[in-house]
This record gives sequence, C-alpha cells and structure tokens, in this order.
Amino acid sequence: MKNIIPYLPERPSKPRNSGLTMVMDKGLSVREAEDFMSVGSEYTDFVKLGFGTSLITPGFEKKIKIYRKAGTIPYLGGTLFEAFVIRNMFREYVEFLDKNKIELVEVSDGAYDIEHSRKLEYIRTLAKRGTVISEVGSKKKDVVYSPDEWVAMMKSELDAGSLKVIAEARESGTIGIYNEDGSINNEIIKAISEHVKLENVIWEAPLKSQQTWFIKHFGANVNLGNIAPGEIIPLETLRLGLRGDTFFQFLPDALK
Repeated sequence: MKNIIPYLPERPSKPRNSGLTMVMDKGLSVREAEDFMSVGSEYTDFVKLGFGTSLITPGFEKKIKIYRKAGTIPYLGGTLFEAFVIRNMFREYVEFLDKNKIELVEVSDGAYDIEHSRKLEYIRTLAKRGTVISEVGSKKKDVVYSPDEWVAMMKSELDAGSLKVIAEARESGTIGIYNEDGSINNEIIKAISEHVKLENVIWEAPLKSQQTWFIKHFGANVNLGNIAPGEIIPLETLRLGLRGDTFFQFLPDALK
C-alpha cells in the first residue's frame, strides 16, 4: 500500500540489520500475541518478554511459538538473566533457554550491579551458544554514567560478542539516555552516536516524542526498542513520514 505515493523512505525487508524495532511484551495473553502478530509481524524484528514475565505468564511457551512462526525473534528480558545470576544459577538459566529454544539472549546489569569484566565474560560465553544483545545503563536513578563510560561499555560489549547494544531507558523512558521528564540527554546520545556505529545501537524509546526525535536526527532506519505492541503501526507511520510529527521529514523541498 505504501508504494502508491512517492517520497517515502526505503525500509529494508526482514531480516534486516538496521531499522530494527524491538517490541516489549509485558504479559500479553496468547490471543493478544496472535492479534499483535496479525498486524505487526512485518514491522517487528524482536519481541522482548519483559523483566521476569516469562516465568509467570500463562501460555508463555505458546507465545514463543507464535512469535517465531510469525517471523519475529522472541527473547527474555535482561532482568530475568540478572535474577538467575544473582542467585548463582547461570547454568540453570542456560538450561531454561535451551528448554524453550530461546536462541537470542539479553545480558544486562540494570538492576543488579555486575562487575563489567564479569558481564563481558557472560557475553563471551553466551555468544558461543547463540546470539547476544547486551543492555548498557542502569535502571537506578542514582547510578549515572558519563558519556565516555557509555561509549567504552558499548564498545567493549560489542567486542565481546554482542550483536547489538541496547541503550537503557526503562519502559517509562525516564532514565539512562533520557532525563527524568523523558527529554533527550543530548550529551550522552551525541557521544554514543559519534563513537559507536548507529546500526549497532538499539535506542529504547517508549514515548512518541523520543521516537520522533531519533527518526528526525538519525533517519527512518534508526533502531528503536521498548515499543508497546499497540504502537507498532503508529511507529511505522512515523518512520515513513505518514504522521504529523514527521510529515515533512522526507519530502523534497519543493513540496514543503
């Protein structure tokens, strides 16, 4: 349908390396997951089963199959990884992944402070098993990293074997790469974008204002994460300039 009008940005087809969208499933039912995939599978690359929801959500195993059959990649939130690790149950965590055939793994230290060298070891170990993405940034407001620290951690985690690094914002979009009011922390994002390849970063952007900012600054094919299932189509219209916030973004000057 989008081809019936000109001047829309090109979006790569799946599987893609840029223009990725990671959606946060915070406990959808099986039927809701089916409904979500019926309209959103084309635009969704990853589905994160947030925090530790996979342990308590009825029909978890069925949802994994639904997402996989629809051509998206399901994985478990990094907080669940941390919950196992803090209990010295890393082996049991890997067994849980294997049992449910979860190939993609998120390694994070947002809730539980893991020494960074140890985090890198987890990344190296899990990268031998399958695909790893790692999350940088703390979920705690009193833990603040300098722009240089953000860059150094991202680079070292990519070097250790992470396919992508996620810039932490929480599902509220009020921490990490954002200020408490949800506005952009320009200093941090500027440093990351200047020193880490954009295709290697997934920016958590749960709020429309944040999604708009990244699309305007980095283009339609910026990687975005922590998107609500009901926002997948609205986000795609933002990427294509089919919504008021980015309406003029991709039009030639003659039409503006």
